[in-house]
Amino acid sequence: MTTIMQAITPTTHDLGEFEVRRVLPSRHRRMVGPFIFVDEFGPATLPEGPGMGVRPHPHINLATVTYLFEGAIDHRDSLGTYQTIRPGAVNLMTAGSGIVHSERSPEDMRDKPKPMFGTQTWLALPDGREEMDPAFENVAKDDLPLIEDGGAKARVIMGSLWGQTAPTTCHAETIYADILLYADGAIPIDAEADERAVMLVDGEAALDGLRLEKYLLYVIAPGAKVSLSSLSGGRAMLLGGEAFTSERHVWWNFVSSSKERIEQAKADWFEGRFPVVPGDRDEFIPLPVGQPKTVTD
Repeated sequence: MTTIMQAITPTTHDLGEFEVRRVLPSRHRRMVGPFIFVDEFGPATLPEGPGMGVRPHPHINLATVTYLFEGAIDHRDSLGTYQTIRPGAVNLMTAGSGIVHSERSPEDMRDKPKPMFGTQTWLALPDGREEMDPAFENVAKDDLPLIEDGGAKARVIMGSLWGQTAPTTCHAETIYADILLYADGAIPIDAEADERAVMLVDGEAALDGLRLEKYLLYVIAPGAKVSLSSLSGGRAMLLGGEAFTSERHVWWNFVSSSKERIEQAKADWFEGRFPVVPGDRDEFIPLPVGQPKTVTD
């Protein structure tokens, strides 16, 4: 157990048609590297009908990373972006000074069953760059490095791992990878990042012999050289990067080093001062009244 600092149990939210499991932030740990929010959703099959329908909502001072194992999501944002997210590709939306986006099941899948399985994470932006210009990028599956050694294959989503570097923009030092283990397969976990964690999302696996429980986030001790292995096959996400030395606050969809900035964002959304989403102007998620009045520390 000396290589494992923490095992964080997710908070599960049942949305009716699928479950969302959140491991960060938690009362036990706020961040792993720049990752301040980690959701895993599915696997599930949404029935015929509208499917996912996340109405336009705002973000500031963070970047969202959406990565799918199965299914498809139509992303629209206030920059005018329209992008269908597909499995194996990475969608990076940098909120910076402020952005609004929506996430919905594609219209052409309305009358079909819709698989849904993937992750969405938020990355805190580093000091001095929280108010950068909003931006969006989609990196196709085939443009992400794929490492294969016979027992496992790993797709590098962000940062540099196993001698390969993904083209995805990193605002802070970041590592993020999708690891598929075959039966009796194993892969070493690079030790260079300040902070690292692993989440098993499918099948079974062990970290240096410690059997992993699905959907828990296992935080690895800094510098520890560990190996991820599986007897029958599994899938895991590796995430982390540079340790932040300054505090970040979270309230609803807002992340910032400044509580005052979050209060301003709350007022801006309530007063309608954020930009609209072209192609998705008719609906929005209102500022929640049930949330705590102050940001979390």
